[in-house]
Amino acid sequence: ERAENIESAIAAYSAALEVRTRSAFPVNWATTQNNLGNAYSNRILGERAENIELAIQAYSAALEVLTRSTFLVNWATTQNNLGNAYGDRILGERAENIELAIQAYSAALEVRTRNAFPVNWAMTQNNLGNAYSNRILGERAENIESAIAAYSAALEVRTRNAFPVDWATTQNNLAIAYRNRILGERAENIESAIAAYSAALEVLTRSAFPVDWAMMQNNLGAAYGNRILGERAENIESAIAAYSAALEVLTRSAFPQKNAETLLNLGRLYQEEKLFDSAYNTFVVAIETVETLRVKIDSTEEAKRKQAEEWNQLYIFMVEVCLVLARDTEAIAYIERSKTRTLIELLIKAASTSPENLPLANHNIQFGEIQNLLDNKTAIIQWYIFNDCFRAFIITYNNKPTIWHSSQQDLDALIYWRNEYLDDYYNLEDQDKIQWQNQLEERLKKLAEILHLKEILDQVPKQCDRLIFIPHRYLHLFPLHALPVKESYLIDLFSNGVGYAPSCQILQQVQLRQRPNFQSFFAIQNPTEDLYQSYEKDLGAVAAIKKQFTDVNILKQVQANKSAILLGINENIHNVTLNEKLLKANCAFFFCHGYFNFASPQDSGLQLADGNLTLADIITHFKLENCRLVTLSACETGLTDFTSTSDEYIGLPSGFLLAGSTNVVSSLWTVSATATALLMIKFHEELQQQSNIVLALNTAQRWLRDTTVKGFQDWLINSSLSWGYKIYLKKYFATNHENALTKPFESPFYWAAFCNIGKGV
Repeated sequence: ERAENIESAIAAYSAALEVRTRSAFPVNWATTQNNLGNAYSNRILGERAENIELAIQAYSAALEVLTRSTFLVNWATTQNNLGNAYGDRILGERAENIELAIQAYSAALEVRTRNAFPVNWAMTQNNLGNAYSNRILGERAENIESAIAAYSAALEVRTRNAFPVDWATTQNNLAIAYRNRILGERAENIESAIAAYSAALEVLTRSAFPVDWAMMQNNLGAAYGNRILGERAENIESAIAAYSAALEVLTRSAFPQKNAETLLNLGRLYQEEKLFDSAYNTFVVAIETVETLRVKIDSTEEAKRKQAEEWNQLYIFMVEVCLVLARDTEAIAYIERSKTRTLIELLIKAASTSPENLPLANHNIQFGEIQNLLDNKTAIIQWYIFNDCFRAFIITYNNKPTIWHSSQQDLDALIYWRNEYLDDYYNLEDQDKIQWQNQLEERLKKLAEILHLKEILDQVPKQCDRLIFIPHRYLHLFPLHALPVKESYLIDLFSNGVGYAPSCQILQQVQLRQRPNFQSFFAIQNPTEDLYQSYEKDLGAVAAIKKQFTDVNILKQVQANKSAILLGINENIHNVTLNEKLLKANCAFFFCHGYFNFASPQDSGLQLADGNLTLADIITHFKLENCRLVTLSACETGLTDFTSTSDEYIGLPSGFLLAGSTNVVSSLWTVSATATALLMIKFHEELQQQSNIVLALNTAQRWLRDTTVKGFQDWLINSSLSWGYKIYLKKYFATNHENALTKPFESPFYWAAFCNIGKGV
């Protein structure tokens, strides 16, 4: 068995390295490292992503000894091997990996010249062609031309007579490049591709090279599917025949990844030809294969997220086909299967010991189960962004879904609006942020128009007084509850509240959780020095909130440190325990700085006195089985990784939901300290009057938005705030607002940043 043989090779090389150490036998050590890298590159068992990382480590180690100046030929060989590993790499940024592959191949070609090493030169030219074919950076047209040039060069040495198999392999690669070529006549390029595939198949036959033959049949199917010359019907029949032939070898059991890829290609052909029943049946099998592949990924969450992103298009195509076939409820089920899969699996894994969660062993929620999450006065609006439009799915408890469909122009406008919103927010200097703040009202009006919000809301049954938004991708970043509509704001139209959930399945998860009523309160307050100067005024806000709880625990200033929350974090990370008071808390309140790290979302977090409490810390160590509400009274705590095409929803809210809380209140931008303090006081006052967390938050937001200076002054007189805090607020309003009828926090900037994610009650 090939897999067993490679394992034996790895064991042998590893054994050799126990004697062939770098210090004792540096050259032999480096040679064996190169061989070990080859074995890991070809390894079948284990996680593919991890195997490639081990190969890269081995090649890089070898190059520390096999330098160009001392071992010229060996250095070039290892550079070629390293290029292959970077070309296959799964982890890291794909664009960067390909650049590293090109660098390695180019370095190898400085030694592997045609005159000195013609066979090796041709091999590396072929590899370089592959890298340019896959290149992301640079001009796509130029990259493909570079690939064609490299393949053509390789074929000067790799002739059919001298090297028939290598010749056929490069012909196949050249065909792929011609199929993707941008320059030249499209029809001619496809004909060149078909000719190259056909030539390669004369050598790579099914009997002699079944896997290569099948892969080329897949490629030939794509070429016939795109063919311009000849009869269209005949070309489609040829494409279907080629894909079908490939699937005879590329079975799910033997080659699940290639099986899914070929099924995707075949399904797309059916879809483009409007053979929708065939497309549906093909996509069903493809998705089954992809989800089988996912089950086998048992290493890192990153690998699972990348797998979800890789196959996101398959789910989009399936949803499109379901909609054409009027399988609307299935479309929604497949939307759910494409979203937040990693988070859902982590949630189920974390709750696997709880009997209440056992019914969720099957990860794929059906439409009827979604309806069971609703009562007769609650509606869900679920967004989904396609390649050429976006749609809103309106779901109620007893009706078929209503679907609103945008145009391509609407999607283009949405992308433009998103880019302008985010560019201005992140690129303006701090002193210019007031410009973004002042433009927010008009921006939100424009977003409401782009989303056709009024048209969508007209589809919501009149009796619905509660709305749950399930955004998609970058829509998670925007305050949809604050969009202007019907001469008001959206939250004014739903008397029982407007909340959010990452997906219906996560909503199902948190609805299963039963949490105690609010009694125990745990707070982190002013942990960093820059907040000390505002300590007294902020203490007034927390002091007002804590009066509403019977059991109160607050960590202030230097006490609010990471080691006080995660006991043992500085000693032994494997024996970390959560602060007992936080563990028992029904309500956790964080008043501090927050941040979102777009480059590394797992490193997003909250700033404490002795370091950052990151999302990774929360996922790894937090267990909040009594927590009904986590409030992140800080900046940017509700932002998520919108670059994930699979909508994995990676951010602080997902961390606290995973930890066990049923609700997380968080912010979408850098918030005003005074406005936020008032909002939080009113929010917690409302929570004493009702169990609906979403409604309490919305009510507090409307109060903050609509109250005049005089209204705040009157409220202060009868409030339970401390005398010192009342003095501070009186001075604040007197200093900043001369007109008593002014509404100081009317702008959405002050009241709209916070939203509730989760159960809602």
